[in-house]
Amino acid sequence: MNKKQKNNEIVELKEKLESSQFFYICDSSTLSVEKINAFRRMCFAKGIEYRVAKNTLIQKALEQLEGDYKALYPVLNGPTGIMFSKESSTPAKLLKEFRTKHEKPTLKGAYIDSDIFIGDDQIIVLAALKSKAELIGDVIGLLQSPMQSVMGALQNGGGQTIAGLLKTLEEKAK
Repeated sequence: MNKKQKNNEIVELKEKLESSQFFYICDSSTLSVEKINAFRRMCFAKGIEYRVAKNTLIQKALEQLEGDYKALYPVLNGPTGIMFSKESSTPAKLLKEFRTKHEKPTLKGAYIDSDIFIGDDQIIVLAALKSKAELIGDVIGLLQSPMQSVMGALQNGGGQTIAGLLKTLEEKAK
């Protein structure tokens, strides 16, 4: 790879990293071509872009971004692949699923909306993260819960209680 190709790769990586709120850095070394192709197909099916890049080029791209990515620099050694996703937990769930049958890829680090996670043991935490749609659903459910309780109380004889209460208040007013 000549200097011009390296610079083009850095620019391309910088643009991709800049536009991604979520990316995972992993090690898929020792996987056979057949297994890595199966992994790439799973990534494609889940809407995850997976690419292999040189560690120095990744670091140079990260250095050009706004924000503090220094915690990721130590994990940039050995064979490195990057998973780009639109959802925070999808790559972790995919890694977990793929590793039920294979020992790799292992998670080196992840960047999730300004938080950095280091180490393979973080897969469990990252897989449990809820997506934006799930969080919105939870909030809507919480907002609807009090209204549903009131409506349920009114439907289950609560109307008679309110009518009785109003009648009592009316009689006291006279």
